[in-house]
Amino acid sequence: MASSRAALVAEVLWELKRADKVATYSAIATRAGFSAGTGGRTMRTCLKTVRRDWPHLQWWRAISDDGAVKAGGEQERELKELGVPVGTKKDDQAKVDLDNEFMMSWAEPSEAPV
Repeated sequence: MASSRAALVAEVLWELKRADKVATYSAIATRAGFSAGTGGRTMRTCLKTVRRDWPHLQWWRAISDDGAVKAGGEQERELKELGVPVGTKKDDQAKVDLDNEFMMSWAEPSEAPV
């Protein structure tokens, strides 16, 4: 049975898919109402559950806070296919440009003065 946090992450991933966007672990966890955990540990656990229980969801839309993805891995391929800038590779890591138009922002718009 899926954890309640994983179910909340699944909802956010569905929102990202509909918006054709990606987001960091911390942004997704905050949107879902919890902390991503030290080094994204809680989010990685949730994503494992999402991949197992909801394989149709695009788990790869969740990016670690430092933008690192496995070079040559499924996530890098999917992000590139979407058009997300993935840059410099070091060892077995590639870096996602976290400052691009594909990043989801749930920030509330500023209210205009009356």
